[in-house]
Amino acid sequence: MEIATPRLKLRTAQPADLAGIHAVLSDASAMRWWATPPHKTIEESEAWLTAMIANGPDHPDFIIECAGEVIGKVGFWAPPEVGYVLRPSHWGRGLASEALTAAIDHLFAHYSFDQITADVDPANDASIRLLERMGFTKTGSAERTMQVGDVWVDSLFYALTRSAWAVQRKA
Repeated sequence: MEIATPRLKLRTAQPADLAGIHAVLSDASAMRWWATPPHKTIEESEAWLTAMIANGPDHPDFIIECAGEVIGKVGFWAPPEVGYVLRPSHWGRGLASEALTAAIDHLFAHYSFDQITADVDPANDASIRLLERMGFTKTGSAERTMQVGDVWVDSLFYALTRSAWAVQRKA
């Protein structure tokens, strides 16, 4: 499976992605808001990538490539919850928005989910702004929802309905 955008390629994960995805998953800045601490070993990233590949080529979870380089991941490891992570060297250029738009378009075009959900750390201002720009609305919050390493984090919950996305895409 492959989706092309003006600057990116979203595609099914492959074993050859290991070095690139490890560069993302071992970066403390990239992983600051992820559900796990940065990967300390290539073996951790290999296990993560192997699980992603095992979901199969039709699963809506994608490696993000920019100019032939693996720069992150976007998609739905557990549909309909969306997740994304991007190399910090590629932040601030609209690439997360471009990748997320393509992933959402794909999910709504090929699956019957009526809404997409997201769980974001309340301190992750950039992700909150991105989700809200995309039309997601806050649906709730909870404290101490996930333990990342030794730290408990809180959650803000967001949702984007199929109809709200259609309106967003027309705007």
